Order: sequence, then structure tokens, then C-alpha cells
Amino acid sequence: MKSLHYLLPLLLAVSLSGCFRLLSSDGGGQGRIRMDVRPVDPEAIALPAGYQAEVVATGLTFPTGAAFDAQGRLYVIESGYSYGEIFFEPRLLRVEPDGSLTTIATGVKNGPWTGITYYKGNFYVAEGGELLGGRILRISPDGNITSLVEDLPTMGDHHTNGPVISADGQLYFSLGTATNSGVVGPDNYDYGWLKRYPDFHDIPCEDIVLVGRNYVSDLPPEPESAEHVTGAYSPYGTATTEGQVIEGRIPCSGAVMRIPVNGGAAPELVAWGFRNPFSLAFSPAGRLYVTENAYDVRGSRPVWGVADNLWEVQQGKWYGWPDYAGGELIDGERYEAPNKKVPNPILARHPSKPPKPVAKLGVHSSSNGLDFSRSDAFGYKGEAFIAQYGDLAPGVGKVLAPVGFKVIRVNVETGVVTEFAANKGKMVAPASKLMTGGLERPISVKFSPDGESLYIVDFGIMETGEEDLNPEVETGVIWKITKTEPGL
Repeated sequence: MKSLHYLLPLLLAVSLSGCFRLLSSDGGGQGRIRMDVRPVDPEAIALPAGYQAEVVATGLTFPTGAAFDAQGRLYVIESGYSYGEIFFEPRLLRVEPDGSLTTIATGVKNGPWTGITYYKGNFYVAEGGELLGGRILRISPDGNITSLVEDLPTMGDHHTNGPVISADGQLYFSLGTATNSGVVGPDNYDYGWLKRYPDFHDIPCEDIVLVGRNYVSDLPPEPESAEHVTGAYSPYGTATTEGQVIEGRIPCSGAVMRIPVNGGAAPELVAWGFRNPFSLAFSPAGRLYVTENAYDVRGSRPVWGVADNLWEVQQGKWYGWPDYAGGELIDGERYEAPNKKVPNPILARHPSKPPKPVAKLGVHSSSNGLDFSRSDAFGYKGEAFIAQYGDLAPGVGKVLAPVGFKVIRVNVETGVVTEFAANKGKMVAPASKLMTGGLERPISVKFSPDGESLYIVDFGIMETGEEDLNPEVETGVIWKITKTEPGL
């Protein structure tokens, strides 16, 4: 299939210039007709020649990840939380050969459970921490849950993610940022957490020095005259000054961390300066990679037109958040959202010059789950496969057409991005918008232990309005992709 042009929505917007401001947004979750039952049809999915899709399980509520045990049996997690302030108890489920689901463990309402891996007889799950703070959990095959790390600072926009385990028994996980771009604002009230934790904010991993730039805003229930001034890395309504030092500490926001797989030690910092590092995976060569959801056009410091990223994670590196996007300094009109102010840097000094990403992905694509092909039997050995959940427009920013809603592959040596699985139709969009039975919101990918099959975790239907998000329960699906013609 043809290579992707990751900045297509941005380039289209630029070509339209001032007209962009006048056109309405048309994201994948906008204007959808609600359905009582989600249809599923593997034939609605376009794949490379010689590959086929099939349905493994349906009726899941907010599934986010999959893993295989030592016997090769498939397991899936339901997150227990979705944007839109929807809370359930998260679950670990075994998928039986007939597609039925067996509950192995049930967690508490502190989701979302965002990722899962299996290692030497136990499952390891990242608990997002929306209500009580993030945790890394070990779950035994009989459903006994043990917390290895608790009280991680992820009660904000983004959560505790991962995990993945290295060959030497180190468990790596990631922590998202509290905010979009470093400043607490009305958008965080809309997300729900600012009401629960009015003093919560981003935490740097080491001491930083601020420019002292502040932002004026007011919360929705208050009169327009009740304005608050808020600075970076500070609670809502707290101003900052030029040269102010914010002390760093561990654990912190926007970071990749690690602990021994058996726990018993404080988290160790691996790298930081990410916005929402969602999924971690080791390549066949043993290098660690992470997907990053980049800035939205929302809040007190909106940033316009930047792509999600795939990064190679290197020990001790700083990756640029909140002042860089994809290795480029956020400084100038290039990043100015229509009718907004330029989001100038907020740090007086930067820890270092950030590296360049391995690949830039779709603007607002929500590039999430990550895994590597390790088998010639499937093909594309050594390439990264990434699930793109799809845009949440208009809340994250305007798009002129749906972005994401597919699975892509990335050659990590060249950075070339290629579409792998997407719905057939007049545009790449979720099945509910196309009124077909294909992919909805791919959120995770996982190769089978023998490497011959790719499993896609499909979160389900999410309708996006001007002011709210409406996820639909029991619409999640697990898909299986196999190669039917070995010679191709």
C-alpha cells in the first residue's frame, strides 16, 4: 500500500489558509448515527494482498490491551475507564477458543488499565490512576492482584501506561502528563480531574527554571469576571515569576521509568520530556521504543498542527515536552492555533537538545499500541506496528477529515510509515461513520507468541461532540490478522 503522508490534515489546512477557520470540523466521531448493535465484518477491512482478518471476540467494554500466557492462550483487559468520565471496574479476561470470555481478575475503579504483558507465570498491568493515582499491578493466573508501585502522579489528562519487561527482568512503564502543554486550565476541569484534585499539576523530573509566562482563564461555573492567573508546573490559579525554580522529583510527569520485575525498589527514571508516552515495546534488536500522543489544540496553551511520534527511548534523554514538538522548538506562528496566541516556550533553560523522532505519525491520530513483527511467516520482520485510535475532534482541535482509525507499520531504520489495516470506503474512517462493519478505534496490537498472527484490540465506538465524549459499552472487538499466502 502507499506510504502515508502524516501531515496531510495540516497541509490541507495550510493550503486552504483563511478558509480553514471557516470550515467545520469533520472528525471520525462527529456526526455519527448511533447504532444499537455494532456490526462486525472482516471483509470491510482493507489489508495488503495475501492477508485476511477474522473476528476473535466481541461485546467487550473499553478493551485496551492483549497478552498471551505460557500456553499461548489469549487474554484481554477492559480498562474500566474512558474519557467522558465513565467509570467501571477494570477486568482481566481470558478469551476462550469459541470467543467467550472468562473473568480472571477484577480491579477497583482507578482505571484505565492501559496495558498488559505476561512474564514468567504472571500478568503485569498498568493501572492509569484516574481516581487514586497510578499503579503497576502483578496478577497471578488465579486472579490474585499485587501492587508493585503505587501513588504514581497520573490523576490528570494522561495516565500510567505500558508495561514491558526487558530480557534482564526490568519492568518499564510510562507516566503521562497532567496537562496538554504544561499549564492547568479549563480543559482540565472539563476532563473532570481538576474538580477532584484542584492542586494537581505537572511534576518535572529534575529542577527546571521558568520564563514566568502566565495564562488568564476562568472555570465554566464561575462568572466571566472571576479570572485566574496560572503558570507552568503549578496548581490552577497560581502565578509564576521569571527565573522561578520548580524542583524536580521522582516519580514525575511525562516519563519512562523502570523497576525490577519483582518490585521492591523505587522507580528509576529512564527518560523524560514526553507528553503522553502510551505504549512501550522492545524491537527484535533489543532497543526500546515508545509511542507519544502529541499536543492538542485546547486549554490555556494550545499547540497547533503537530504530529504524534514514535521514539527510540535512550537512557537519560529529555524529549522536549513542554517546549518542543517532534524535536522542533515551539516558537512562532507555525504553532499558533487559529484565533489563539502563539504558544511560546515556558522554560527559561532546556535540559538538553531533544533528539529527532524515529517517525512522525498522524496529527491527532492518537497513535497508541505498539508491537514488532518478529517472524518472516507474518512478514515485515523488524517493523513496528502501531494502532491508531483516531481523532477526538473537535475537543482536541479541528480536523477536516478523520485522522487515524487504522493500523500502520513503521520501518524504524528509515522512518517510512505505511498503512497496513484500514477500512474500505471513500475515506479512512471508523466503521460507524462509514456505516460498515470494520475497524472502529484500534487501540492496541499484539503479535502471537509464534509471530504468525497479529491481534488488534478495538476499543469500540466513541462519539465526539462539541463538549462531551460518548463511548458506547459492549462495542469492543478483538480482530486477528494472518498471512494466507506465505510466498508474498
